[in-house]
Amino acid sequence: MADTRKLLARAVALVERLEQLLPRAAVPTDWKASVAFRWRKNHGQNGRGAIQPVGQVHRIQLKDLRGIDDQKTLVEQNTRQFVEGFPANNVLLTGARGTGKSSLIKALLTKYAPRGLRIIEVEKHDLIDLPEIVDLICNRPERFMLYCDDLSFEADEPGYKALKVVLDGSVAAASENCLIYATSNRRHLMPEFMQENLEYKHVGEEIHPGETSEEKVSLSERFGLWVSFYPFDQDEYLNIVAVWLAHFKVADTHSSQVQQAALQWSLQRGSRSGRVAWQFARDWAGRTRLARKK
Repeated sequence: MADTRKLLARAVALVERLEQLLPRAAVPTDWKASVAFRWRKNHGQNGRGAIQPVGQVHRIQLKDLRGIDDQKTLVEQNTRQFVEGFPANNVLLTGARGTGKSSLIKALLTKYAPRGLRIIEVEKHDLIDLPEIVDLICNRPERFMLYCDDLSFEADEPGYKALKVVLDGSVAAASENCLIYATSNRRHLMPEFMQENLEYKHVGEEIHPGETSEEKVSLSERFGLWVSFYPFDQDEYLNIVAVWLAHFKVADTHSSQVQQAALQWSLQRGSRSGRVAWQFARDWAGRTRLARKK
């Protein structure tokens, strides 16, 4: 009898240890809690991922984004088609840092969330879970942007091939209620090396790239819409500064003092971009209000 009790106790302990190794049950998503969500996965305990609502969503209006009118037109047209249930493309936004790539996506969410648009942010190291995410949302009535910010890969990263499969290349059809919107400073998403130029071949009058170069370009080509962003010139930068100063209710937004300070700020940062203009406006508005308080 004592031996039986010991055997049962050991069996129970073994089952408890095995349960700790098994993936936990997926946590159901509260779809009414937000319009923006994140994919979160507990990598340390072999846990399953979950789509979690974002409590404080960054709200920005399309009209507040200046200097990128052509880009806004292209991406909004594609998004409107998607929200209305018509064919639309996955989108890759590339170019200079701080020029409004991520802000444009947030602004589109602000405008189209009342019409059913939702966003799920996926970190680069979790892109391997894209098929699982698609399965979780495929029967939902909402329209989902699967959003990956600052996307780039090294050659051996597993998320690279997972993204290729979801974009175009799997025997399973992609879900009609989701698209991938990604931003990157690289147009081809992977580093390119001088050695790869040696792989190019001349066949008659034609130039044939090598397999390495073809592989690197193939991921970008799976995005149906490429939109490029460029650094702002001085006038565009100062206009954006004025817009954000007006947003903070600062007077004399075009004064020579403000413009000189804004240009000095951009020189210190080594960039004239929408992000730098926003950061200057925040600093100037804060210092101005603090000075008045004194």
